[in-house]
Amino acid sequence: MRSPTPPLSLGDSQREVLARLSRSTIAAHREVQRARALLLAGDGEPNTAIGEKVGVSPTTVKFWRERFECDGLKGLGGVRAGRGRKPSIPSEKVEAIVHATLHEKPPGGETHWSCRSMAKAQGVSPATVQRIWSARNIKPHRVRTFKLSNDKRFEEKLIDVVGLYLNPPEKAVVLCMDEKSQIQALDRTQPSLPLKPGRAGTMTHDYKRNGTTTLFAALDVLTGTVIGECLPRHRHAEFLKFLRTIDREVPNGLQIHLILDNYGTHKHENVKKWLAKHPRFHLHFIPTSSSWLNMVERWFGKLTDKAIRRGAFHSVPALIATIETYLKANNDNPEPFVWTATAEQILEKVQRGRITLKTITT
Repeated sequence: MRSPTPPLSLGDSQREVLARLSRSTIAAHREVQRARALLLAGDGEPNTAIGEKVGVSPTTVKFWRERFECDGLKGLGGVRAGRGRKPSIPSEKVEAIVHATLHEKPPGGETHWSCRSMAKAQGVSPATVQRIWSARNIKPHRVRTFKLSNDKRFEEKLIDVVGLYLNPPEKAVVLCMDEKSQIQALDRTQPSLPLKPGRAGTMTHDYKRNGTTTLFAALDVLTGTVIGECLPRHRHAEFLKFLRTIDREVPNGLQIHLILDNYGTHKHENVKKWLAKHPRFHLHFIPTSSSWLNMVERWFGKLTDKAIRRGAFHSVPALIATIETYLKANNDNPEPFVWTATAEQILEKVQRGRITLKTITT
């Protein structure tokens, strides 16, 4: 008569991990089965009874016990080398698909591969191509835009602006300023349908133009509050008017460091004369093609996404009222953006980009 199988030796911590896994609703079913089987083995249940309870063969239970005794929790959920499903695609074919994705173009003048076009070219299934791309994080259907600045004073301007973000001067306020021009008051040709369970909110694809406005905005880097003003145009006269607004809004005794782009109106002779009479204003220009360096652009993005893009405006005053409502809500509960990148980190990344571009073009 065969002697009974001795109970599986389980420590308190091991039993706790197995118990948690056996109750899991998100772990793989095979792992939950194995955890239940090992717990029953720790209680002294025979392999045959365990197999019946968890729905596997006694041989499988015996294998799980032996592996646990050898590897403990470390081997739980893994598949040993040589076991499991064998790869059906040779490694040479995998490399050929990866190489073609990265270095070749599909026929017919197409700009990038799809799963179906690559599968047809390589003689495999679209699902196989998708698995290979997913495993290597290759996404030919996506593209990101970039622009490296050609400003001759790029490094000097970058260090100046980033220095204000990371180490702002005392007794001063740092403002990121820009104009969001040509904001259109768009009205839909028919009323939008509301959101309801099972259906997204809808709006007509066509619209009526009801005029435009320009938002002048200055974001306080430290507090996240925004000084904003809507004006009909964005000439140097409107810029001077907004500078006077900033002068009124910022308490006396504080220096004003204004970060802005290289738009021509910011350097107009009348602006220079006004600044000469207001010495507490200090202008810091970002490098050309570097709008990402001006944090007010991020605030403009939030404004567009949350208040303008899905709105319907019957007139320019209605659009301005919406913008002013968003401004007030922002300033009632401001959330400042936090700049973390150092100038050295940015310069290193830009240098890598320049080297890559040079390698491609030569």
